[in-house]
Amino acid sequence: MSDLKLRVKTMIIERLKLEGMTPDQIDDVAPLFGEGLGLDSIDALELVLGIEQTFGVKIEDEAAGMKAFKNVDSLTAFIAEHQPA
Repeated sequence: MSDLKLRVKTMIIERLKLEGMTPDQIDDVAPLFGEGLGLDSIDALELVLGIEQTFGVKIEDEAAGMKAFKNVDSLTAFIAEHQPA
């Protein structure tokens, strides 16, 4: 697991208070919302804030958010692509 992916999973667990869950329990390609991790719209807002505060990356609009929040792999790729140098 890459360092960035581990940081993303850790941020998800901490921001959403997923007690008892470890980063290796989050599937890289499982959907974050619905059938996968089971997150909802409140969780999405918390993740947007977490990504901005932790990685310095802003999710500008709903379309970007939908693409980024598909799964852990897509979120990690989005952060890597948009992270300040």
